Amino acid sequence: MSAPLPTEADRPASLPRPGGGDGAPALPVTQPPAATVPGWVWGVLLVMPALAMVALFFLYPLGLSALSAFQGRNGGWTLANIAKAFELYSLDMAFTLAIVLLSSALVAVLSVAIGGYLTLGENRVAVTLLRWLYRWPLFIPFIVAAQMMRSFLAKNGLMNNLLIGGSVIEPLQAASLLDWRGVVVTFVWKQTPFVALMVAGAMASLDRSTIEAARDLGAGRLRILGEIVVPQVRPTLVVGLILSFVTMLSVMSVPMMINPNSPTMITVDMAYRINAHGDYGVANALGFVSYAMAGLVGWFYLRHGVRQGGAR
Repeated sequence: MSAPLPTEADRPASLPRPGGGDGAPALPVTQPPAATVPGWVWGVLLVMPALAMVALFFLYPLGLSALSAFQGRNGGWTLANIAKAFELYSLDMAFTLAIVLLSSALVAVLSVAIGGYLTLGENRVAVTLLRWLYRWPLFIPFIVAAQMMRSFLAKNGLMNNLLIGGSVIEPLQAASLLDWRGVVVTFVWKQTPFVALMVAGAMASLDRSTIEAARDLGAGRLRILGEIVVPQVRPTLVVGLILSFVTMLSVMSVPMMINPNSPTMITVDMAYRINAHGDYGVANALGFVSYAMAGLVGWFYLRHGVRQGGAR
């Protein structure tokens, strides 16, 4: 048989009751301290998925490709791949750099012209039509653009047929532009809308009072564009040109479809080394050269940005 349960009468008089009855002080009820997580931990957890994606799909392939450029077939470290790449494709490296620089310069001129007319143009119909038309190439893939240019720039293509039909040239004067000129035309046609969209947006956000003041003083639109508008949107223009430079440097479909003959761009050479010879070492060496070109442009931009920040 179990013992009887203790009652209040059995409690010692020296022990205070929990409720504070009979004049005894109540015992304080304390909660265990809650575990607090530092704010930086939540920040790290939030950015971890993005960092993992960048590391897995960008940093790892980039590092593996760069290291493979300095490894031989036996796995040892060597400069033979770099030396062979320069021996066989030094002309193509110079050709690639020249094509991309020329295309970037033309993209800059056309983008400023389009953005300037959208900002300073007085013909509303022309401004509306230009705003509607100039963005179209932005949504066309490079391979589709290359095929379109093959039909447009060929000797019997649409451009020459229009010139012959308009009595501008004779049929015997028709010439094909499916060479370096076709690559430049395709790059400029494809990348100008991207940079122009950025530049036009930056120009639209400018303070109109300075533009109107220059107009009141008799400045023409070209002078306003060159001395007032362009200096204020130069950082945006430079960013757009750097992104276009890197994009054009990495495109393979355009030079392969329009200008497959030597000299050509190094992206075509990379595909040839892999598909025809299975030579990943030289292909990665060519890729390392393209990384160096893109990195050099990025370094100049960052250096310019740091100087501007220090001047402020």
